[in-house]
Amino acid sequence: MESLKREIELLAPAKNADIGIEAIRHGADAVYIGAPRFGARATAGCSVEEIARLVSFAHRYRAKVYVALNTLLYDNELEEAERMVWQLYEIRVDALIVQDMALLEMNLPPIALHASTQCDNRTKEKVSFLSRCGFSQVVLARELTLEEIREIAASTDISIECFVHGALCVSYSGQCYMSQDYCKRSANRGECAQMCRLPYTLQDANGDVLLEHRHLLSLKDMNASAHLQQMIEAGVSSFKIEGRLKDMEYVKNVTAYYRILLDKIIDAHPNLCRASSGITSFNFQPQINKSFSRGYTSYFLQGRSEAMASMLTPKSLGEYVGKVKKQQDSSFTISTSNEELHNGDGLCLIKPNGTVVGCRLNRVEGNLCYPLQMPKENIVGSEVYRNFDILYNKVLSNASTAERRVALTIDVKEQDNDVIVCLCDENGVTISDTLTSANGEKAKQPERMRDTWTTQFQKLGDTIFFPRKIQVNLLQGLFFPVSMVAAFRRKILEALESYRITTYQTPQRRKVASVNTPPFKTLNYQGNVANQLSKKFYTNCGVKILEPAYECCPVVNAELMRTRYCLKHELGWCQKQHNEKTSFVEPLYIVHGKIRWRLRFDCQRCEMIVCRE
Repeated sequence: MESLKREIELLAPAKNADIGIEAIRHGADAVYIGAPRFGARATAGCSVEEIARLVSFAHRYRAKVYVALNTLLYDNELEEAERMVWQLYEIRVDALIVQDMALLEMNLPPIALHASTQCDNRTKEKVSFLSRCGFSQVVLARELTLEEIREIAASTDISIECFVHGALCVSYSGQCYMSQDYCKRSANRGECAQMCRLPYTLQDANGDVLLEHRHLLSLKDMNASAHLQQMIEAGVSSFKIEGRLKDMEYVKNVTAYYRILLDKIIDAHPNLCRASSGITSFNFQPQINKSFSRGYTSYFLQGRSEAMASMLTPKSLGEYVGKVKKQQDSSFTISTSNEELHNGDGLCLIKPNGTVVGCRLNRVEGNLCYPLQMPKENIVGSEVYRNFDILYNKVLSNASTAERRVALTIDVKEQDNDVIVCLCDENGVTISDTLTSANGEKAKQPERMRDTWTTQFQKLGDTIFFPRKIQVNLLQGLFFPVSMVAAFRRKILEALESYRITTYQTPQRRKVASVNTPPFKTLNYQGNVANQLSKKFYTNCGVKILEPAYECCPVVNAELMRTRYCLKHELGWCQKQHNEKTSFVEPLYIVHGKIRWRLRFDCQRCEMIVCRE
């Protein structure tokens, strides 16, 4: 019956092997980490040796390691990319997360492939095409609603992965060329300059300023924790936490938070199970508001929601504390504080005019705060948020914040002059070994000998196991010194752990369908074809017209970004929604420095487009 259960995967990010190991220890069923090169976070690549260390740890718990090799490749990089894939396969990586279809034309090992969200996976037709190409898991676009996810999941037999927490790209992933346009740093090459986090001035066609110095494209962070069961019912099997650049404390806290929530759902539904082994216990209370966030949104999961953007600051906002009541020369008083503040805490103050001020607390006396450096301007009336809780982060920086152990059934019995021990773990991996009595000496106190065996196999603290059930059936009561039993216990447990790793099977690549027609006949620059192998792949699939990627050949008046987030809707200016005339003259422009970009509004599809003027 176990095999009929549907596996639910919690997928956590890893900037490096150490963070990946902690993610698994804190309950992740899988982690994703950057390849040495060609990952969508160019600064978060890891060596093959580091990834191998992570793989070795992960497979002890039947957890998986996915490697992100999800940038566009140029022709002079294809050979190196192919070599790298073979190296990753040899260290038993579970899957590659890819964007460039050139990899499907390479001589690759049978490693599983996952389609990155950079592939722009928005429709059931696109997902069906990727399935026929041999992908076994697809990362859907963040913008989809539950109903759209449900429709896609119902149309395919490959695993559906969705982002559940973390930073949001305002553009459809893989379709943003603003960074490349502005400073020749391609988001599709892992070098995004995060144009969406910059401050802009909003102007109308007459040059009138509608908003000034606002982060108009900066979204709040995704938090779908209230919708996990709905997502499971819609067909999501892998829940992805964003954050390959995030620190250890963030990954520990967020992973633990979602582990607890998913376990509650899994425990309540007999048809569900975790995608890896082991039970995780925590030595702290996960609190999602204690980690980096720009405020939270469920984005489009339940349809278009209000207040998606974080226009005042692209930095961490944190948890609400209260308001500034008084301001003195070297201190200020908070009117109401639901949270106890500590020396060393970091605060974010939002003034009544929307200006954001940050400060670090040197000393706290109740609601009286002495910052290291007192803000020079008037901050009375400012809303106060704590974006760094020093005591909580000290707890998270502790090395022993979580423990993960695999359940074990232990059976000890006698046969002639032997004691046979059989171990069976929660995955059904079984191993037996025999301890032979040299002369068949009987124990003078058989009951005490039975207790020795029981006690010894309760001592599993230095292993990955815990005893779920111990059966000791020693009728003759053969005598063995305690030291011999202890040495035997260590030997058989080491053998079981080793056997778990050697019997672990990495996923294999899905077979490619004989007919592989894509849901499109032409590809413009948004098809992201940057090399000859990618061009060959699409040509073989029947695509008739192929334009080179924007990175290879910039397009005049190109659509630099298309987003489901709409600035007019966010500001309450949507005429479809309010049916009121606006005072400004379109088109609208966003301006940063000396450059301005034109905004177009596709109201039929409820999308906004950013173009160079």
